[in-house]
Amino acid sequence: MPCFARVLLILSIGLFPSLAAANESDFLQSLQGKWTGKGTILRRIGTSPINVACTFALTTSGLSLSMRGDCRGMLVVSRPISADLRVNGTHYKGVYVGPAGGRSGLSGKRQGNTIDLAVHWAKEVNGNRTARMTLQEVGGSGLNLRTIDRDPKTGKSVITSDIALRRI
Repeated sequence: MPCFARVLLILSIGLFPSLAAANESDFLQSLQGKWTGKGTILRRIGTSPINVACTFALTTSGLSLSMRGDCRGMLVVSRPISADLRVNGTHYKGVYVGPAGGRSGLSGKRQGNTIDLAVHWAKEVNGNRTARMTLQEVGGSGLNLRTIDRDPKTGKSVITSDIALRRI
């Protein structure tokens, strides 16, 4: 291999991490803003869903995302929700505090317009301490938040929260 080709190869390999970081930073920036929407939440698998109305503010700084908001259900109950994510290369890691409180761990990657995260609950939820959470950007003006857990009786995946947001 000619010397020039080797130098070019070494330089391009060195640029891949920074290109990935730039892509993740751009994606996170696209999520920044204020969001509002509605959806459903299951407090426990097997119970009736609760209709909720939610508002969130998402802020970004380089390779980090902070989400703060609340969801209101049954007209009077309002619960704060937050998440903080950092990106290292293409790997997302962070903390989620849901309606029940407690700091749960998040870890995953982005696939296209969706951040797909494994959740490690702070305490047992639905008979286990693991679930999945997705944040999906939809067409620049929409954001879907979804949590998927496993039914301890059947082993099947169950959507335990599904919230469709729009930018305000």
